[in-house]
Amino acid sequence: MRVVLTLALLGALLPACVNKRGARIQETEKTVREEQTPEKLVVRGKMFARLGDYTRASQYFTSALDAGADPHEVLPLLMRTYVVSQRFRLAIEIGERYLSKHPNDHHLRFLVATLYSAVDQPQRARQHLVRVLTQNPANAEAHYVLAVLLRDRERDWVGADHHFRQYLRIDPAGPHAEEARSSLLKSVP
Repeated sequence: MRVVLTLALLGALLPACVNKRGARIQETEKTVREEQTPEKLVVRGKMFARLGDYTRASQYFTSALDAGADPHEVLPLLMRTYVVSQRFRLAIEIGERYLSKHPNDHHLRFLVATLYSAVDQPQRARQHLVRVLTQNPANAEAHYVLAVLLRDRERDWVGADHHFRQYLRIDPAGPHAEEARSSLLKSVP
């Protein structure tokens, strides 16, 4: 009789337990979905970046992109975490992937060019800088970086001179004006 009573009691309580467990699971799933919004992922990524945990920051920024965050907002943050943590090749990889879908993003292309220069790939850097200048010939910084690259890496003094002159024409009082003026050719070597 006792066994029958226990089984009857369990039979009555079991559906209530299952329903409570199912409700808890659904509530937990809802909370997880709400916490995984692109906006919240970006906020967490920024927080970890401020704390200097660039690995975790990059994970949150990547998750935000995967969740549909605006690449124009998040991609620079993700690339910055890679640059600050000296993972230049990862930053280049992310930048190249995005550029394959958005080839006219000359701001990102300029960043990728400087990263290629940092990892000692001057030809790739030059290709990207030329494309930046094709899209935006008035980009003084791109002229300056290309001039330095041509002068220091490729020993192309005539090409460097041209881009130093373009830089000075566009931004005569710019932050690199003194160096650009001192790098101008007086005569062709």
